[in-house]
Amino acid sequence: MRFFETSKYHSFKKSTYISLRWIGIIGQLISVNFVYFFLGFDFDFITSNLVIFFGILSNLYLILFNNKTQLSDGSAFFFLIIDILQLGILLFLTGGVTNPFIIFLIIPSVFASSNLSFKTNVLLVIFTTIIIVILTFYSSELPEPISDHFHVSSYYFFSIPISLIIALLFLNYFAITFGNQSRLRKEALAKMEEVMATEHELLSLGGQAAAAAHSLGTPLSTIKIITQDLSKQFKGNLETEKDIQLLLSQVERCNNILRRLSLNPVEEDEFIDNDLTMKDYLNQIISSFKEISNKNFYLNFDQDSNSKKITKSIEIVYGLRNFIGNANKFSKESVYVNLKSDSEITEVTIEDDGSGYPRDLISKIGEPYLKSNNLIDKEKTGLGLGLFIGKTLLEKNFANVNCRNSKTRSGAEVVVKWKNKDLFNI
Repeated sequence: MRFFETSKYHSFKKSTYISLRWIGIIGQLISVNFVYFFLGFDFDFITSNLVIFFGILSNLYLILFNNKTQLSDGSAFFFLIIDILQLGILLFLTGGVTNPFIIFLIIPSVFASSNLSFKTNVLLVIFTTIIIVILTFYSSELPEPISDHFHVSSYYFFSIPISLIIALLFLNYFAITFGNQSRLRKEALAKMEEVMATEHELLSLGGQAAAAAHSLGTPLSTIKIITQDLSKQFKGNLETEKDIQLLLSQVERCNNILRRLSLNPVEEDEFIDNDLTMKDYLNQIISSFKEISNKNFYLNFDQDSNSKKITKSIEIVYGLRNFIGNANKFSKESVYVNLKSDSEITEVTIEDDGSGYPRDLISKIGEPYLKSNNLIDKEKTGLGLGLFIGKTLLEKNFANVNCRNSKTRSGAEVVVKWKNKDLFNI
């Protein structure tokens, strides 16, 4: 692995960075020239402007010679080091840590912390800390006449760099933490979009299969009729009759395949092509699991009093299927699905007889890429991506999703609840 990360999430937009640098450079020019010409302060004016001019040159280089729209981790690190060094030299010439503008020294590192890799951020924090320490012990005095009237105790003087370093560490920690969470969520959402695109593609392929089945049905029927006539004509000719019977059996086999491919809403696949009640939704999903699982599925529809049909939604199907699939995966023997509905709400409860959610993860369920701290639970849990996708898809369709450990059974429990006015208007 290279030292600097190359992930698409460890970079930032070049145009934004250039604009921020121009703001900083213009601010430096105004400050230095204002205090020299209008306030009459005495400091190394020429060198200060040369340092600012170096910042202008580095920004022009970014504009003219860097053709990329995004700065990579390594490139960003290089230019941020230049920013910290340039500002550090400017502060060295104008009072060091006693200069009130010293606070701006921590901005480049904090700005980068939510966008760049952890290693890059650590290096920037270390470099910024070194510059602060150097400016504490080595720098020019504040410009005259301020230096004649600025007298503080050593306690106060050394508290300035200490507070800066604490602020630097504190702000970077929070920015890195939230930046990582944001990147993980982006990756998970990208995976969710990929999954849903696949689902829509499969649905589209199903429609194409139906069209093919419809088109091939007529010629196959013609072949079947002619073959039956030939069978009558060659009755008694054992060898020819045997070939004709084989041909008939293959025609029938083709018809069966086409019937399975067909999305005829009456005969074959009501689940895809028709609006369904929630009871039918659940029956269809569970039927697909029964074909591949040896677990016991118990469905309870006793409290289902609303038979109104719902507009078909791939998101709802996939969300429910994810939770039922998780229950199937982690249960010991049985999965329990309960549907409760009335004139106001529709509620689906999914339970299993497994070991339940790890206690240290219950409050975080719904976040992507989760790992339990418990060594035993670590082996049993996945990345939490399925839960994240299922929860996000259902909540996107107005559901309230609550994941917890069951109070009546040994395993996990998921409660998916809709207000009917939201569910029936999807």
